Amino acid sequence: MQIATTGLVLRQVKVGEADQILTILTPDRGVVSASAKGSLRLKNKLFSACGLFCYSEFCITMGRSANFVDEAAVKKVFHGLGRTVEGTALAVYLAEAVATLSPEPPESAEVLRLMLNTLYMISEAKRPPRLLKAICEMRTICLAGYMPRVLACDGCGRYDGGDFYLDPAEGRLLCADCARTENRAPNLDAGALYALRHICLADDARLFHFTLSEASTKRLGAVCERYFVTKLDHTPKSLEFLRTVLE
Repeated sequence: MQIATTGLVLRQVKVGEADQILTILTPDRGVVSASAKGSLRLKNKLFSACGLFCYSEFCITMGRSANFVDEAAVKKVFHGLGRTVEGTALAVYLAEAVATLSPEPPESAEVLRLMLNTLYMISEAKRPPRLLKAICEMRTICLAGYMPRVLACDGCGRYDGGDFYLDPAEGRLLCADCARTENRAPNLDAGALYALRHICLADDARLFHFTLSEASTKRLGAVCERYFVTKLDHTPKSLEFLRTVLE
């Protein structure tokens, strides 16, 4: 069976001299693995559309034991991703994390849209990499069905005032007073809490439309990373390198 779909190349694995196995995030098939024969040769018809982070149109033959890319045409290439080490490392990490999460339709369409928007923001340096990392981590895990309860303190119902604590295991929010009764140290200041709620609850068109101080961004980033990794139940290898370049 042959299918036509769009997709973002999340991973490339070289096989032999010129072949590669692609991991592609598609809106209607989820994450698809497919062999792209000869695609590493410059003159091959698949070469330009099968690069890492290429968003392309694909014709794929779906077999019983393997899938094969028959045709591919580029829709979007994010040329700016390679301008900085931080941008490249962040893109690699997010791609690995999404491939591990492997969303199924209809969530895969939403995750694909999020990834494309995030890669554009990285490529064009529209937002700080640390903030983009936090946005994509938390929004992706929310789309996977693990949205934390961020509206009010789970203990007393307080909405704001002072620092708060997000429990990475249970996804509950605690005010500073309730957190202390459980021997927990608050991990969100007012700015980070506002940003967390925005990431979880804003519509797609407004997702990236906020600013945050450097101090609040650091706190937000630490909380989102821990929550994401906890729910993913896996620490991507690329995260260790990304941590070193974002410090």
